[in-house]
Amino acid sequence: MKQLIIAPLSTPQTLTDAAWKAIREADTLYLQTEKHPSALPVKEAHLSYVSMDDLYEAADDFDALNTAIAARLTQGGSCVYAVPGDGCYAQYDAIERACSESGFTLTVLPGVSYAKAAFPTVQTARFCTANALPKVPDLDEQLCICEIDTPIAAGEVKLYLQRFYPDELSVRLAVMQPDGGYRVESIPLYTLDHQKDFFAGTVLLVPAVPFFERTKYLYPDLCRIMDDLRAPDGCPWDRVQTHESIKGDLIEECYELCDAIDEGEDEHLIEELGDVLMQVVFHATIAKEQGRFDQDDVSDGIVKKLICRHPHVFGNVVADTAEQVLKNWDAIKAEQRHQTTQAEVLCSVPKRFPALMRAAKVQKKASKVGFDWDSAKDAFPKIAEETEELAEAMRDGGNVAEEAGDLLFAAVNVIRLAGLDPEQLLHRAIDKFIDRFGRMEQLACADGHVLSEMPLSEQDVYWEKAKKVR
Repeated sequence: MKQLIIAPLSTPQTLTDAAWKAIREADTLYLQTEKHPSALPVKEAHLSYVSMDDLYEAADDFDALNTAIAARLTQGGSCVYAVPGDGCYAQYDAIERACSESGFTLTVLPGVSYAKAAFPTVQTARFCTANALPKVPDLDEQLCICEIDTPIAAGEVKLYLQRFYPDELSVRLAVMQPDGGYRVESIPLYTLDHQKDFFAGTVLLVPAVPFFERTKYLYPDLCRIMDDLRAPDGCPWDRVQTHESIKGDLIEECYELCDAIDEGEDEHLIEELGDVLMQVVFHATIAKEQGRFDQDDVSDGIVKKLICRHPHVFGNVVADTAEQVLKNWDAIKAEQRHQTTQAEVLCSVPKRFPALMRAAKVQKKASKVGFDWDSAKDAFPKIAEETEELAEAMRDGGNVAEEAGDLLFAAVNVIRLAGLDPEQLLHRAIDKFIDRFGRMEQLACADGHVLSEMPLSEQDVYWEKAKKVR
């Protein structure tokens, strides 16, 4: 049976005995390229070979190149394919497929990678290529990046690293010399793409960075910090908290986030989003300590929910409008929660919602089965009706609390049907009252008066003046 052997040339200094033996004894020898320093031993031994450089120059893309190389290797008898580095991973699938179709057995000899040739004393590091960088590097370990073959690739690697590492971080750049050896120098990260002599054998070694010297922290780092705070030697306050003791903090942080959204400043918004996220991690950490679930379970749950609730994105369901999306969402949620009646759906609205928000939510869900007014105009007379019932209760000693609640509920209904948010409207009304009260107090003080010493009738005069001030 015909045999194809892939022999890694690596560098002249790290060429293995097995690879060199296969190369010397090859019936037909192919070189991936004769332009690379790793080809020096072959040239100096005056061995006969065929280079693939012409295919590199003629190919329109890498798929076509890999197919052409695989076809050439399997067009004749047994052969050896000598490649730089420790393998030809990009071409391997095409070569393996061609061997199977042509009746070749394929053998890949072990070799020494560029990374090991450049940094032989490095024992532990994550290895990758410039075009296959990890989505998020582990800054607790060294990162070795190979095949930085152009200044453009170097610039892309630099921009990637600067997302996680300090600009001034000292990194080690290894550049292969004409004889196949490496010149290694330490440079600041921000100068990486200012260097010269980039090609396939260029290797970058990025050191591990101590936790508190990092310039960018990610979600796993937040989880790590929370573990440290909850540890026996951590923060005395954080250690004693429970789900119950901090549940109010989560509500408070959500309100502060809403304020930041209204304010519209990114820096404040980032801070408040972080505070909310910290509360989520805090609760998940407490649960992890109790052996119930952890942060990964929380992430897993929300991802699965989003996939399930968006069949129009991740499945075959058609939903071309926002209304169709919400209808599907409600149906899926009711099915998952085993809700068989609309009353069960209404009961699912959290009782801890602010009252105005809960009222609007309940009314909206009731409207899903047609129990609703056609418009705000149609619902408006209900306010007058409830007002009269409240007046009657106050006059005759009736249930004032119940009737006052009915009046508020009726007002929320009108506001909701008008397409407005009752919670937000009341917040704005409160802000307007505070602003106008402040102006009233200033006007009174300007005339030498103190509000607390004035009767309501005189205060009301200044209130009317304040209303006219813009």
